Amino acid sequence: MTTMTRQQGGPPLLAPALAFGVLTVASAVLGAAGTRPDSSAAEVAAYLGGNQGVVRLLAFAVFGASVPLAVWAATAYRRQRRLGVAAPGAVIGLTGGVLSAAALAMSGLITWTAAQASDAPAVARALTSLAFASGGPGFVVPLALLIAGIAVPALFLKLLPRWMSVAGLVVAAAAVLASLSLLTPALYPLIPVGRFGGLVWLVAASVLLPRDRAARTD
Repeated sequence: MTTMTRQQGGPPLLAPALAFGVLTVASAVLGAAGTRPDSSAAEVAAYLGGNQGVVRLLAFAVFGASVPLAVWAATAYRRQRRLGVAAPGAVIGLTGGVLSAAALAMSGLITWTAAQASDAPAVARALTSLAFASGGPGFVVPLALLIAGIAVPALFLKLLPRWMSVAGLVVAAAAVLASLSLLTPALYPLIPVGRFGGLVWLVAASVLLPRDRAARTD
């Protein structure tokens, strides 16, 4: 019975968090020299045509990151339920995790498609813009729901150190504000704040979130 109960608690959170982190950092490195949302159609087509291998690797990394993120969200939800979280926050977090993983998967697949469209500049630019929208604000805003869905119940039930829960809420707020980058490029910097701040927070939460009620933070 004890063995079965432990299995129902789910796998360690750190494994999918680290896998998500490695693929996220890899995608950032691969995309660092790429085009930007304000690049012209000719610039986008030229870059895609001359760097198809890099773009395909980028697409693979972005798409691949969606899988461990979805696993992490599902495992964290199960962990919260085991810790006695009955508030809607747990479901909100799971929903945010599923949506953010889906946005990443979409961004990766669109990026891969864009790599095949270098001979059609207008189409290539439209596809890369869509990849940016889904992998940028389309990703970090639901990621904010995932983080807040864990941080808020953890704050009230003392499942995490108070500073950790507050830090999660700050990162989540920045990620939500990144949605305004759809209105003005001046707020583009909020996207990496939400992405990498969220990544660091998820890794830390993987270590600090207790596996059962007996190990809760006082």
